[in-house]
Amino acid sequence: MYIAKENRYEHMKYLRCGRSGILLPRVALGLWHNFGSVDCFETMKEMLFTAFDQGITHFDLANNYGPIYGSAEENFGRIMDSDLRPYRDEMILSTKAGFDMWPGPYGNFGSRKYLMASLDQSLKRMKLDYVDIFYHHRPDPDTPLEETMGALSDIVRQGKALYVGISNYHAGDLKKAAKILQDNGTPLLITQPNYNMFDRWVEEDGLLDAAEETGCGVICFSPLAQGMLTDKYLSGIPENSRAARNHFLKSSSITNEKLDIIRKLNELAKKRGQSLAQMALSWVLRKDKVTTVLIGASCKEQIQDNVKIVDHLDFTNEELEEIERIISM
Repeated sequence: MYIAKENRYEHMKYLRCGRSGILLPRVALGLWHNFGSVDCFETMKEMLFTAFDQGITHFDLANNYGPIYGSAEENFGRIMDSDLRPYRDEMILSTKAGFDMWPGPYGNFGSRKYLMASLDQSLKRMKLDYVDIFYHHRPDPDTPLEETMGALSDIVRQGKALYVGISNYHAGDLKKAAKILQDNGTPLLITQPNYNMFDRWVEEDGLLDAAEETGCGVICFSPLAQGMLTDKYLSGIPENSRAARNHFLKSSSITNEKLDIIRKLNELAKKRGQSLAQMALSWVLRKDKVTTVLIGASCKEQIQDNVKIVDHLDFTNEELEEIERIISM
């Protein structure tokens, strides 16, 4: 039986999520990869326990995380039942619905039918009475936003989620969604976009400013650009890496030009006393525009390394300018 470390809150730093009452850890653990039906169950347990022992209180899932769909939630539910139940009230647990989940016209996008049914399924898989945050996972171009946001509001009223969020929304739709939710009496807690040194769309889109304006927090996924912003690919493409699997990260994306940029960023990270991955994570959290950075991991050591960033989130103006110069090469 897992027993959490007594000093688990001594190192992690927490930041208020928008204008809510919730404090989120600056580093949260996502279960997008390495928690599915093809992965090692004992390693999953080890990573979850390590994360919680490091002060990570927020664990992020979605209905279709796997493979197979739903298996990440099922595995988390097994571990919740066997070991984590005593700590439930110390955790912020989230899940999402919005991408393809089951056959037929009711297992995708943003209808009330899909969102309600999906969350009921997720709660059963995760062995929970409620989640802390329920997200609409992506915008639906065909379902009225009022229907989608109305379903989220009713889910809170039913006690199946404490807060609601949105993911992959641009600034304009975020403002519309926040207004509908506010009128419904269920403020938008958080938005979850992808953001990293290579993918800067949230800056061009004005999403971070829109989040601040509406009072919601920001949690970013893919902060390491699916592993490119690490030292993993500096000497070629390792076997069993994401680029080798050629799925979310294409091997064709790792060009000589991109590797030259990564090498220069790696040198700058060394000067800061960080690994490239640590610097890339710190960069996302710079100036507190982003509440939380969402990490993935394949072993406990990655989690232990990543949480060290909370002691070095500061950048000099010269470092930030150097990063911009390197990336724009």
